[in-house]
Amino acid sequence: MNVSLGHIIEGSISEGFTMRVAQGTDLENIKAGKFVAIKGSENTFFSMITNVKLQVSHPDILLYPPTEKEALLKEFLKKKSMYATVQLKPMILLDKHRQTKPVKTVPPHFAQVFEATEQDVADIFGSEKDTAKKYFNMGSPLDMQAPVCIDLAKLSERSSGIFGKSGTGKTFLTRLVLAGLIKRQAATTLIFDMHNEYGLQARQESQIKFVKGLKTLFPSKVAIFSLDPQATQRRGAAPDVAVQLSYKDIRIEDILSLQSELNLHNTALEAAHLIFNKYKEDWLLELLENGHDAQEFAKGIGAHPESVAALYRKLKRIERLPFFVKNLPRNESVIDRLLEYLDKQIHVIFEFGNFTSTFCYLLMANIITRRIHHEYVLKTEKFLGTQKAQDEPEKLMIVIEEAHKFLNPSAASQTIFGIIAREMRKYYVSLFVIDQRPSGIDPEVISQIGTKLIAQLSDERDIQAALTGASNVGTLKTVLGSLDTKKQALVLGHAIAMPIVIETRTYDEQFYQAMQQGTIAAKSLDTVIDELF
Repeated sequence: MNVSLGHIIEGSISEGFTMRVAQGTDLENIKAGKFVAIKGSENTFFSMITNVKLQVSHPDILLYPPTEKEALLKEFLKKKSMYATVQLKPMILLDKHRQTKPVKTVPPHFAQVFEATEQDVADIFGSEKDTAKKYFNMGSPLDMQAPVCIDLAKLSERSSGIFGKSGTGKTFLTRLVLAGLIKRQAATTLIFDMHNEYGLQARQESQIKFVKGLKTLFPSKVAIFSLDPQATQRRGAAPDVAVQLSYKDIRIEDILSLQSELNLHNTALEAAHLIFNKYKEDWLLELLENGHDAQEFAKGIGAHPESVAALYRKLKRIERLPFFVKNLPRNESVIDRLLEYLDKQIHVIFEFGNFTSTFCYLLMANIITRRIHHEYVLKTEKFLGTQKAQDEPEKLMIVIEEAHKFLNPSAASQTIFGIIAREMRKYYVSLFVIDQRPSGIDPEVISQIGTKLIAQLSDERDIQAALTGASNVGTLKTVLGSLDTKKQALVLGHAIAMPIVIETRTYDEQFYQAMQQGTIAAKSLDTVIDELF
């Protein structure tokens, strides 16, 4: 048994418990966010440290503090009159049969408090050794070497999110979770990689050192689709697919989320609908070829010339994007090919190369996700009709960065990403959102996010938004305020047994070896594709 940290002197279920720190305990090792176990007569109460407070038995002691020369007096006061208390928030209860339950009672007075053991952590959070479950080690509790696992099967049941201000390691956390999803085959992922950080090697923040990407770790399970094949090649590998799209692939809905980015007035969008009503899927081609004469073009569709002119000016930039062509044969659809990869449970990283403008990112993500959503609705309806196991779609997680640009209050109500976020896996598609400004996401959408990994945040609105839907918000705010800038995160929600602060797992050679154990890394993706198709 570990040495006791202290004993419970008061508390309640709602407000938490107060522990008096035992004599001789190193107070500086008791930190907010630390994971401890309160041993009751029959139950163990797993709790999180939320506050540490210095106390004295009489206030007069503080009026005349001992000087450095009064060492004997200081030592006497430390033993008799000065002490510390710690606030503990009970999170989950382990009964005498080692079964987890919600906390609905309290431990007795003077119940002993201990640091949690590795077995305690495994009982609460599961273990990768459990082959029947899809547990994945994300790190360890503060000041403790024991793996804290998330349940990847539950993670993929609902939309999930990673939040944190710039420089706190959101990309690292994302890469960690994605590696787990691929390794454990918990869901297929489509990653819109805005800054080319997930596929091939990527540079660590503030270091010259490079880390392996997902394509490097799982060459037979990951494919790279690239808008900029030359940029991908310069980074060390040819893409599996060079992306080209037709103007016909762009629909009015794809422009809706660009309204703020392009500063488009509602009348311009109304003009776009009028163009589509007349020219159908050729609407954009007709606009770009004939919209220079706004007066004449507007007359033919019954729109206002100024609205047509504004729409023409804003969308003219599409002509400068080399991966858009006026026409493509239908049998050369990149989106069809992408869907084939996803159907075969091959993860797709969609790289943007040097085309990293928000306009390009929003447009491409909308075009592809809209089509994917349509296909998965058809798949789900077929499965509901046949009720055959082989017709059930595989889970798909769509990973987007700068999520607030897709899911802000004005866009979330009318874009495909808002629809997916609200459907909560109805059609086997969920979102994995990454953002440094969670306050910019529509409150209804963020309340649907099932699992959250939250790195350090400083803005009060962002903290409040990130904790939307959580219980004990006041307690968790305190914990968030104590996080280090890097390598620490608060994990809470559907995929984890209880909220906990973790020191994140190290992404190094040992991690690479763990990821490659039992995989078919020796095969190339080309070989696997030949076998599958």
